[in-house]
Amino acid sequence: MNHKPWQAIFDKYKIYEHDFSKNPFVISAEQIKNATAHFTSTTEREVRVLCKQDSRKDRPQVFLENNLFILPIKNGTYAILQGEGYIDIPEIITEATHYHSKLDFELETSQVGNSEMQHLDFAYASSLIRSFLQDESLVLTIRGRKYTPRFEFYAGQYRQLMRAESVQTEVDAGYEGRNQVVLIEAKNTSTTNTIIRQLYYPYRQWQIHTNKKVNVLFFEKRGSIYLLWEFSFADNMDYHSIELLKSAKFEIK
Repeated sequence: MNHKPWQAIFDKYKIYEHDFSKNPFVISAEQIKNATAHFTSTTEREVRVLCKQDSRKDRPQVFLENNLFILPIKNGTYAILQGEGYIDIPEIITEATHYHSKLDFELETSQVGNSEMQHLDFAYASSLIRSFLQDESLVLTIRGRKYTPRFEFYAGQYRQLMRAESVQTEVDAGYEGRNQVVLIEAKNTSTTNTIIRQLYYPYRQWQIHTNKKVNVLFFEKRGSIYLLWEFSFADNMDYHSIELLKSAKFEIK
């Protein structure tokens, strides 16, 4: 995955010589563009593509060899850190629970297409999300891309203090209830691991905007089965303190 462009970036800025035990290596979008300007393919020069490493297997070889992961810390600025930046999405081995939709009619339009959004919307319309969280007050209030306010956190193998500001986040769906806000990251394929950032940045972002408890869910649709994982962070300041609270899979009837 983009091995050659990142090799060129590491060579140009001597990232191999950097001491990650002292601090992350901070790199700008402009520096990435300069180091990859000689590549002919757009995907080998596009900063957004090069820095999109959403699962462990998406990392280029130089990251794999040196146990590295990358985080955006400002619009157009990234930090390369050493350590485990991903969380496993454990397989749910229990049988699927037969869930009876709370709707008293069939949603015909939800059967057209095969997108993450429509599957998530169907799960919400059927009240599956509310039932999983045991909160009938949840209503859809958040969707799409927003920029984070400034927040600090610890990340990387050496738990360095990081500062993120004006980083773009995207929430597939967010729900507000009387006592909580629920943020969901949805996938349409089987996922074994994901970068913690996709859950942590929106979590910290919305903690700043509300005094209510913020929960994060991971959602998947596989065939006719809906899968849900609820995660939490034991320490709000610690990127790596993510923990699984519960998980379940359902077949909606």
